[in-house]
Amino acid sequence: MDAAADPAAAEPTGADATAVRVRGARPDDAAAVWPLVQELATSYVPERAAFDASFPALLAAPDAFAVVAEAGDALVGYLVAHRHGTLYANAPVVWVGEVVVDAAARRRGVGRLLLGAAEEWASGSGAAYVSLATRRAADFYTALGYEASATFFRKQLGA
Repeated sequence: MDAAADPAAAEPTGADATAVRVRGARPDDAAAVWPLVQELATSYVPERAAFDASFPALLAAPDAFAVVAEAGDALVGYLVAHRHGTLYANAPVVWVGEVVVDAAARRRGVGRLLLGAAEEWASGSGAAYVSLATRRAADFYTALGYEASATFFRKQLGA
């Protein structure tokens, strides 16, 4: 799929202009995305059966956005975001729930490309803003224009 056929496709500029391309995730990407999911997990241990059920459902969800970054024949990153309605923002908002770049591909603009694709999707869908939570990459997000906005809380449910 090329950039003209895929609105989520993007290519970097500069030294790595031909090395990395962002495109919409496809069902056949599951095997390559799985190891990246395992890199992200710090609070959970991903289960392959749950991933195998969730991945195609996520790709089919109308308010979900999933893209991958390709370097040659390898997937070196992915991002998942969701758009949801709000009462306070006068528009929907987008939450980036997962963004991972393979350790060997970091510092090459891959994360910037993934976030840029999410921002373009969010803007095109009328979202008021894009938000996310991070423990390890605050400086990266600040450099992209994100600002600290709130403290993130969660409550574990189930066993």
